[in-house]
Amino acid sequence: MGQKVLVIGSGAREHTISHTLLKGDTVSEVHCAPGNPGMESDGIKLVQIDESNHAELIEYAKQNGIDWAFVGPEVPLIEGLVDDFEAAGIKAFGPNKVAAQIEGSKTFAKELMERHNVPTAAYATFDNLADARAYVEAKGAPIVVKADGLAAGKGVTVAMTEDDAYKALEDIFVDHRFGAAGASVVIEEFLEGQEFSLMSFVRGKEFWAMPISQDHKRAYDNDEGPNTGGMGAYSPVPQIAQSVIDQAIETIVKPVTAAMVDEGTPFNGILYAGLIATADGPKVIEFNARFGDPETEVVLPKLTSDLGAGIWALLNDETPVFTWDDQRATLGVVLASDGYPVNVIKGAHVPSIPVDSDSHVYYAGVQRDGDHLVANSGRVLLVETTADTLQAAQDKVYAIIDSLETPGLFYRHDIGAKALK
Repeated sequence: MGQKVLVIGSGAREHTISHTLLKGDTVSEVHCAPGNPGMESDGIKLVQIDESNHAELIEYAKQNGIDWAFVGPEVPLIEGLVDDFEAAGIKAFGPNKVAAQIEGSKTFAKELMERHNVPTAAYATFDNLADARAYVEAKGAPIVVKADGLAAGKGVTVAMTEDDAYKALEDIFVDHRFGAAGASVVIEEFLEGQEFSLMSFVRGKEFWAMPISQDHKRAYDNDEGPNTGGMGAYSPVPQIAQSVIDQAIETIVKPVTAAMVDEGTPFNGILYAGLIATADGPKVIEFNARFGDPETEVVLPKLTSDLGAGIWALLNDETPVFTWDDQRATLGVVLASDGYPVNVIKGAHVPSIPVDSDSHVYYAGVQRDGDHLVANSGRVLLVETTADTLQAAQDKVYAIIDSLETPGLFYRHDIGAKALK
C-alpha cells in the first residue's frame, strides 16, 4: 500500500500539489483539508476541516492513518501548524512557526538579508504615517510600499508617483485596509528589471532548486490594473539567462538558507524567492515560506520524478531525487471572478473545460451548485498546458480558454508575452 497524505489548503496550488503526489508511486491517497470540489475529479478526497483548526486536523490525521502532512498556504504555517503536527508525532512538510517569519514579517526578512549581505532593495520600516510620508517625500517616486505582514499578495503598491505612495500609506495607516498586517510598513527603492520566481526544496543548509517561472501580478493585460495574487505564469523564462539563475542560487538561496540555520531558525520546506534581474544582478523582492501560486501550477507539471518520494526522503533525512523536464514549456492562465481583486462578484457558472494529457485544470475558488461548479472567490481556476515551445503552450491554452463561454469571469490575454516579444 502507498502512503496516505493530508494536504492542507484549498486553492489551485494545493490541487496541483495533490495531483502531482498522486501521479507518483509512493502516495496512494491524498486527503485535502478543506480542498475544493473541483479537486474531486482527480481522485482527491475532500476533508471538511478548516486549515486553521489545528486540533481537528491532527485528530483527523490520527484517525485516518495519515503518514504525513503537506501544509500549503502561508497562514497555517505562520500560525505554527507544522509545530503542532510534529508535537503530535505526525511528520509535516513545511517550515515551523519561527522559520515561516521569512514570509510573515517583511522586516524579519529584510534584516536577515541585511545581516548577511544578500542583494535586495534599500528599505526603511515605519510604524506611523507621518514618518513614512516624510521618507517618501525625501526619496521621491517611483517607490514601493508594503504592508509588513500578510496581505494575500495584495499589500504591495508599486507607486509611480508620490501621490500613489501617499494613498497606499493612507490605505494602511488610516483606513487599516490590511488590519494587523499593516501595523507597520516597509518602504523600498523601486528596482528595474524582469521579475522571476525561484523556488527550492529546502532542508536546513541543503536545497534543491526548481525550474524558474514568471508570474503576472497585475489584473489586466499589459500589466495594468491592481496587484493580484497572480493571473498566470509560465516556465521556462528564456529572457533570464542561466548565469543569472546560477548567481541567484549562489548569492541569495545559499546564504539565506545557511543564515537561517546559523541563527537558530533553520528552514525546512519550500522556500520561494521572488527575484528581479537588475542591471546589478539578481535582487530579492520578497521571500515566501511555501509554493507560489500560480507558479506551482506551471512548475510541478515539469517534475519527472516522484514528488511524494522526494518529500518523504526530505522528512527522513535521506537524499531526495528531483528531476525535471527541461525540454518543454508550461504556461497557465487564471480565470478570475469579475471585480477581482477589489470587489469580487461571486456566483459565475464555471464552464466544463476540455483538456488532454498535456493540459490540466487546477481549481481554486469554486463550490458545487447541483451538478456544476460556481465561482465563490476571486481566482476561480487555472488552465495549464505543456508544449514543445512557449509559443505553442500559449497558443494551446488560449485556444482552450477562448472557446469557452465565461460570463462573470475574466482573464488576461497576454500571459507569457514578455518571453515571446
